[in-house]
Amino acid sequence: MSAAKILIVEDDEGLCSQYRWAFPGLKPVITHRRAQALAALAKERPSVVVLDLGLPPDPDGVSEGFATLEEILRAAPATKVILATGSNERENALRAIAAGAYDFYEKPIDIAVLRGIVDRALRLYELEAENRRLAEAQTQSSIPRIITAAEPMLKICRDIEKLAETNVPVLLLGESGTGKEALARALHDLGPRAKGPFIALNCGAIPENLLESELFGHERGAFTGAVKQNIGKIEMAHRGTLFLDEIGDLPHPLQVKLLRFLQDQVIERIGGRQRIQVDVRVVSATNQAIESEIESGRFRGDLFYRLNAVTLRIPPLRAREGDAVLLARYFLHRFNAEFHRSVRGLSESAVAAITAHDWPGNVRELENRLKRAVVMNETRLIEPADLELAVPAIVAEAAPGAEDALDLRAARLRAERDVIERALARAAGNLSSAAQLLGVSRTTLYGLLRTHGLEPSLAEGATQDITENP
Repeated sequence: MSAAKILIVEDDEGLCSQYRWAFPGLKPVITHRRAQALAALAKERPSVVVLDLGLPPDPDGVSEGFATLEEILRAAPATKVILATGSNERENALRAIAAGAYDFYEKPIDIAVLRGIVDRALRLYELEAENRRLAEAQTQSSIPRIITAAEPMLKICRDIEKLAETNVPVLLLGESGTGKEALARALHDLGPRAKGPFIALNCGAIPENLLESELFGHERGAFTGAVKQNIGKIEMAHRGTLFLDEIGDLPHPLQVKLLRFLQDQVIERIGGRQRIQVDVRVVSATNQAIESEIESGRFRGDLFYRLNAVTLRIPPLRAREGDAVLLARYFLHRFNAEFHRSVRGLSESAVAAITAHDWPGNVRELENRLKRAVVMNETRLIEPADLELAVPAIVAEAAPGAEDALDLRAARLRAERDVIERALARAAGNLSSAAQLLGVSRTTLYGLLRTHGLEPSLAEGATQDITENP
């Protein structure tokens, strides 16, 4: 595997000589001006950039450095940019962080400190790259719109592929939000009816007095307000697929009429006398316990047996091990592109929170939470709070008073929290000093504070530091 590349943008030849040997294991690419840096960025695709703010033709100012930073982040937003600043240029450093730089260091340089910042930047870059690969990777599912690597769902996908080639009615059973319509559409798209129409109707979303017309259509003058002929969903689906969602909500009188259609594939519009022959495959779905509905008499048993030549039970998201995180990363990537955001990924505690949550609303709930988190996120990583999820017990156990927990990871988290609190106390609440004591960047420390549920504003002098270092 080739060494990761680090791009140096520095006009001081003495510093460039130091940089050449400062990063063992990395391949340094040395440039002196903005145009050279952008050319090298496109050619070498470095993981990390070390950028001097004072570049010619403005070596005594910062205009050229900020212009270079802006163009680097526009061309390669995933690249971690570390700024070199003078000892009295804190305001410029904070401005650079707000503009998207990863971190900064003050001249004169301390190679050991800079190397530590670069190492952390490189690890974060690799983590985010892995997240992007996972989000973009093809899953084992061959069905469009179905993202899964869980065996129960993969089995459903294989069954869908087999059934797509047939004309048998299929009944999809599963909780709301599990992807029943996407599977119904796959039955259509993968089969011989793919060139025909796919018509979907939610039987529970239309008032009962309008549902018959929606299904079977009506002739002009059939009832008050019928000012023109209306073609029903069944007729519209001729030579294609009719998807009846929430079939359990179909009123009893319409159950009789639908059963008659399924028996002979003939309909009559309301107010009409013409018998219309149609060729339609019916796929239906419900989130209800349909067998209980039959026992209570609310759903006809003979209609049920017509609809469920094959029944597929769609597993809820909580039964699809690993899929919640896989889908979260997929949605993160999708919504970043859709809303032109640059959220970097999921924090470790967010991954734990996603894994621990039961997802009663299934994939739809996960999608909505990720959409809101991406739109509203003001940091680089999504945290449990962004998803409105509870901090997982494994993290909560790291809080004071949980010393009896024997879980190894919980013990590590408790130790980490203790060290962070001691560093904050020794630094009198100043995050820059605390980060230096811990050997991490300010942005890393801020993320750790959020992970452990610590409020930096409670420590003396921390409020201003957090505000200035988002």
